[in-house]
Amino acid sequence: MKVFNCYCCSGKLYHNCCEPILLGIKVPVTAEELMRSRYSAFATQRAQYLVATTHYYTQNNHLEADILEWSEANKWLKLEVLKATKTKVEFKAHYQDACKVKHIHHEFSTFKEENGKWFYVEGQFF
Repeated sequence: MKVFNCYCCSGKLYHNCCEPILLGIKVPVTAEELMRSRYSAFATQRAQYLVATTHYYTQNNHLEADILEWSEANKWLKLEVLKATKTKVEFKAHYQDACKVKHIHHEFSTFKEENGKWFYVEGQFF
């Protein structure tokens, strides 16, 4: 097994952090944990996970093919969690596009817990 730090920049090893969540072995227990796993899903091109963890209210706005295309088109560099509450997470996702131009996706996301599972509802972009 290859050992490396998690894509979500938690300081934990990937196999002890987001990998068990992405594999369905563990479920996120907080909005922040879900958000971190979603960042790792972008970094590993797991579009199905991203769709499955999007709340059904807004799921139609997030097509799997579009998510996969955006995920694959970029190199995911770093995640910064700026602030997290029970249902909101503000973060900056650093990535590099196909032309090697670096970008920062700054978002204030809303999450909702239903029946013990967390879902991404929507994001406000800066």
